[in-house]
Amino acid sequence: MKNRLLCGVAAIAFAAVTMAQSGTNSPYSQYGIGLLADQSQGFSRGMNGAGLGLRMGNVINTLNPASYSAVDSLTMIFDMGISGQVTNFKEGTVKVNAQNANLDYAVASFRLVPKVGMTIGLLPYSNMGYKYTVSKYLDSNNGTLTETYSGDGGIHKLVVGAGWQVSKPLSVGFNLSYLWGKLDHGMTTSSTTYINTLQRSYTVEVNSYALDFGAQWQQKLNAKDALTIGATVGIGHKLGADPTCQIINVSNSDTTSYVVSNGLSIPMTYSLGAAWTHDKKWTVDADLSMENWANVDFPEIGNDGKYALQSDILKNRYQVRLGADFVPNVMDRHFLNRVHYRCGVGYTTPYYNINGKNGPKEYSVSAGFGIPLQNGYNNRSFLNVSAQYVRTSAKDMITENTFRLNIGLTFNERWFAKWKID
Repeated sequence: MKNRLLCGVAAIAFAAVTMAQSGTNSPYSQYGIGLLADQSQGFSRGMNGAGLGLRMGNVINTLNPASYSAVDSLTMIFDMGISGQVTNFKEGTVKVNAQNANLDYAVASFRLVPKVGMTIGLLPYSNMGYKYTVSKYLDSNNGTLTETYSGDGGIHKLVVGAGWQVSKPLSVGFNLSYLWGKLDHGMTTSSTTYINTLQRSYTVEVNSYALDFGAQWQQKLNAKDALTIGATVGIGHKLGADPTCQIINVSNSDTTSYVVSNGLSIPMTYSLGAAWTHDKKWTVDADLSMENWANVDFPEIGNDGKYALQSDILKNRYQVRLGADFVPNVMDRHFLNRVHYRCGVGYTTPYYNINGKNGPKEYSVSAGFGIPLQNGYNNRSFLNVSAQYVRTSAKDMITENTFRLNIGLTFNERWFAKWKID
């Protein structure tokens, strides 16, 4: 068992290195702290990320830490997921395609003591990665001015969480996360004639924490039906990071630097969800969440030309998720009857404004399978495969159409079983 635990730790360490790469090409990732990442695992990605009310002993659900208390006392669960995507960017008549692949998460869970489960893992928090140019013809004397925008980086989190079944219907839990990462982005101007060339760069390095609490209340409705209500709260606070802006006039080497002390924050978040299960065949989950970014000031160059905290950059972000999972018969001898069939839809509002206008809204749909893998003792390990289509758009802005393929492996092994010899 020691060797298996070491393998699990090594896999999470490998994930930490791999996740340092950016997983996006979206120009929208230049706003705020980047594109906020999906926090779900493979089984719920087929349900489009819904899962606040999901409570199962054979999967890991970091969306609600109260679910950790459901883990089986004899098993060690390890889950790792990767994704690949193709995105079409469209602005007017111009279309561009981009591809990305990424290691998304690596998490492990086990029973710590009776009624208490524990989870440790790596997840993304935000991603930044883009590069594009904008050219403007000024006049015959000044020629064409070209602005090049580029950025890279992201924020990641190492999660340690626990869930406790307080009573038969009630479970509570928490996730304590270490946040780390670096965001680098900026703009460079150049011209076909003599115009002062400017460079503007923004850099910030994050080393902080996040704390989330969760609860689940599970109630039997009858012999075949059960309802689980789930809720989470994330604590908002300053990250202790010092964003830096440098404006460089390349022509005369004049440099102006600004530093905003303790200038980054994460918001309070509130989520509520409900899951209905029927006869060990149907599971339907609906989630609603709100992130209070409107109360978070963000560093930007203001009308006075100075880099300082501004109160009108960010806005509240809302998410709605609805997902379903169906398995014909988990005990059937026919393979296709043991496969989980999943689908889901979602809607997300932006958490930032662009030049005083609302950013793009996001619409998504997904479908996928949970394929049981037979091992020496059971078929509780799964290969989770799902496809997701996401459309991100706003009036008079770039439209993004993304097709994403998610692949996750959930290993559920009876590591803690005690064997007896007769």
